[in-house]
Amino acid sequence: MIFRRANSSPADLDARDRRRRGRRPADEDVPTYAVDDEQSGAGADETGAGRGASGDGSAPRTQGPYDAADVDSLDEPLEVGRIDLGGLQVHPVEGLELRLQVDEESQTVVAALFVQEDSALELRPFAAPRTEGLWGEIRREIAAETTRRGGMVTEGTGPFGPEVKVVVPATMPDGQQATQASRIIGVDGPRWFLRGTLIGRAAVEPDAAEPLLAAMAQVVVVRGKGPMAPRDMIPLRLPEEAQQIGPEDVDDPGDLV
Repeated sequence: MIFRRANSSPADLDARDRRRRGRRPADEDVPTYAVDDEQSGAGADETGAGRGASGDGSAPRTQGPYDAADVDSLDEPLEVGRIDLGGLQVHPVEGLELRLQVDEESQTVVAALFVQEDSALELRPFAAPRTEGLWGEIRREIAAETTRRGGMVTEGTGPFGPEVKVVVPATMPDGQQATQASRIIGVDGPRWFLRGTLIGRAAVEPDAAEPLLAAMAQVVVVRGKGPMAPRDMIPLRLPEEAQQIGPEDVDDPGDLV
């Protein structure tokens, strides 16, 4: 895995994918998003991929993303060598780049991205209530905001439980109108919520999404024990091996909600 600061936004990746496949006009039919019940994770419910994890009195997770307290409790612990990003620990994956989105003004890390060619998976961890998940509520908010922007949203079921496919109008650099797709995955954990957003080709092609989702399944969320308000972002940081890299201009992809 190559580590670098992000030098392109999700919109840039989507534009590259559009050039590869040919620009999709705004009035063209968008890809459908099939619901696949067989992909549903065991124990998934309406709020997400289930909340079973140590720290809340239940059994440790047997499928990632994992809580930090679960890692040493697994029958076959995750291999060493994770990259420590503070609120997230990720595994190096051959063929994927790890990039970090850094807020230019504050120089704080706001997201981690796995990137492969013209596809990417953006990861952001948030604090959540102790007794209930956030994903059900956030899915409704995404649907409302997408509709307000004149886009389309479709719910489906993936390997981590309920997820949504969003297609919104976008303006290309040359001024032409097009559409931009993303596939948003949520995982509720013990006092945390992890949002993964597939962009570029991976948002519409399952084969392109597969290696990125496999990387997401190995992520460890480090919530910490301190008090945090629900929806506060769990702080991320540059890994120690990257501390010597100088600041670069980067794009903040922003949030749907």
